[in-house]
Amino acid sequence: MPSATEDPYILVGPFDADGVKAELMTICQACFPAFNKDDLAATFDDISRLFDGHWPGYKASNTAYHDLEHTQAVVLACARLMHGAILCGEPLTEREYHLGLMAAFFHDAGLIQTTDDTSGTGAKHTRGHERRSIRMAAVYLREHGFSEEDVVDCGHVIESTILAMPVQGVPFRDPRTALLGRILAAGDLHAQMADWAYLEKLALLFKEFEEASIPGFDSEIMLLEKTQGFYDFVVKKRLESLGEISDFMRAHYRERHAVDRDPYHEATLANLDFLRRIMESSHNNAGLSGCRGRQHCGHLPVRSMRISAVRAAQGVLCARNGPKN
Repeated sequence: MPSATEDPYILVGPFDADGVKAELMTICQACFPAFNKDDLAATFDDISRLFDGHWPGYKASNTAYHDLEHTQAVVLACARLMHGAILCGEPLTEREYHLGLMAAFFHDAGLIQTTDDTSGTGAKHTRGHERRSIRMAAVYLREHGFSEEDVVDCGHVIESTILAMPVQGVPFRDPRTALLGRILAAGDLHAQMADWAYLEKLALLFKEFEEASIPGFDSEIMLLEKTQGFYDFVVKKRLESLGEISDFMRAHYRERHAVDRDPYHEATLANLDFLRRIMESSHNNAGLSGCRGRQHCGHLPVRSMRISAVRAAQGVLCARNGPKN
């Protein structure tokens, strides 16, 4: 019987703000026993208020996919990766660790609308939202006593999440800031692809792409169909270009949970395997009747799933393929 430690989203669900916050504090103290938890907790709460619409001048987050849950998932993934990096001998300082978390907290904040922005949702800012995120982070950091060097470095780390830009092209000040950028770039992708509801959430991501007029995706179905290619030609290659990131995640899980594996990678492969079977069964007009739960590959467990989006996708595919005799 697989244990809870075999799935990052059973250990701590990113929708559980209190759980994420508690785990974050535990990881930070494992890295730096004297870490200022009060400052970090205050930032965690401030970001929650931002997404909930309690920051002056900003609306509540209204993007369907890039919400507070996604941000919390990225922050947690980055905390784990930085912990693993330290265990692997990377000499990250407490200041650098804190800065890496700040960049993770703000990396998608640019999708939140200002109160005078009355049309559409924040999804319309998808293209270029990283620059808006950098500006928002800069204001917050200055208000909370960070140096101008910190402000510049945090901006460069956030730049690392721009998929159209090689991380190696970001003008980092030094190798350790570049490491923070690689970690955020990886954490953003890990948090997305390893989410046990990732496939179900693609319909929400499509709505954002549609509003932002992102080309190449004419329907939710097309987004599902292109997900394997996105992983093969974008995610996998980008992660490979980032170096020993998987080693960092394994090191964290060995130390924190006595599991010598990378559950994020395993969960990602499980999602892709499930997607392949969904698409095959849909094209065969099999529907979901034979697939009430997903069997995760490797050692991950069978569990029930939120299937409304996938059911809708299959319905469209079956209709497009037509009835079989």
